[in-house]
Amino acid sequence: MVRANGAVSLRELARVVQTSEVTVRRDVRALEAEGLLDRRHGGAVLPGGFTRESGFPQKSHLATAEKTAIADLAASFVEEGEAVVVGAGTTTQELARRLARVPGLTVVTNSLLVAQALAHANRVEVVMTGGTLRGSNYALVGSGAEQSLHGLRVTRAFLSGSGLTAERGLSTSNMLSASVDRALVQAAAEVVVLADHTKLGTDTMFQTVPTDVITRLVTDEPPSHDDRAATELQALADQGVHISVAGPGAGAPAGAVPGSGPEQVPQQQRRRDVPPLPGQRRTHGGHGGHHPLPPGGGQAQTGGGAPSAPQLRSAGSLGGEPPTARVADLAPRRR
Repeated sequence: MVRANGAVSLRELARVVQTSEVTVRRDVRALEAEGLLDRRHGGAVLPGGFTRESGFPQKSHLATAEKTAIADLAASFVEEGEAVVVGAGTTTQELARRLARVPGLTVVTNSLLVAQALAHANRVEVVMTGGTLRGSNYALVGSGAEQSLHGLRVTRAFLSGSGLTAERGLSTSNMLSASVDRALVQAAAEVVVLADHTKLGTDTMFQTVPTDVITRLVTDEPPSHDDRAATELQALADQGVHISVAGPGAGAPAGAVPGSGPEQVPQQQRRRDVPPLPGQRRTHGGHGGHHPLPPGGGQAQTGGGAPSAPQLRSAGSLGGEPPTARVADLAPRRR
């Protein structure tokens, strides 16, 4: 199955062979010892280490439920009338499907899949970069894509990647994709990374977003046995990254329209939010300090200075705790 698809999830393997994920995980570990595949959190891929990148068909079958929950939660941060950039990836494609319901939104993207998801959204304006089409992930890359982003200013960038660590930040296996992602980051006042737990602790060849530039990470709850992902989340929180954890039902409620205001996200939703350490908010790309925007978000600007970043809303509490409560297992450790 791995040879045919390039990657496969433990859940799918367990379903096909009609056994438990615990048994599948043990056998995958044995196959890795023989050099036949590489384990990834939640699945397995063909051997290749830092340089191998799975294509879109393979990625689209991994951690699908987690990506859906992440997209639901990320969409709740987008305001009506805002301008954002959305990078390429299967998780950002899920986000785009939800952004189609945000009125007055402007989305700048280099992804054909993101643009396709927004193509029939009457109230959303889509701006595509130039560039050369990279068929494996349906993204525009190269100097044309990067040059088209010069002078652009938006409130937020939503990006995904192949791996995320506290040491190096977000990374990918392809040099051209990494270069365009860096240009997308330079256009935004805030950077929101969308990464499911299978990418936490994974390091790939080309760095795209250093940890000190990431404003917020939207991820899912790692399994209880996944110590590496939990450790990586703690390390990211210690470095000042604001972490939002999507659990079952963490996205917008059924029938809700993203971008309709903070009240659209009920306090009782299963959603955990860990703010960065005080005084550790960072600047990047010459954008200057990050300050709140007035309500309503910001529009894309060309030339001149970048608009200040909007202040992200505090997330709902977990299990009825006060809205200001932090999650104990992700609280920054004393240094």
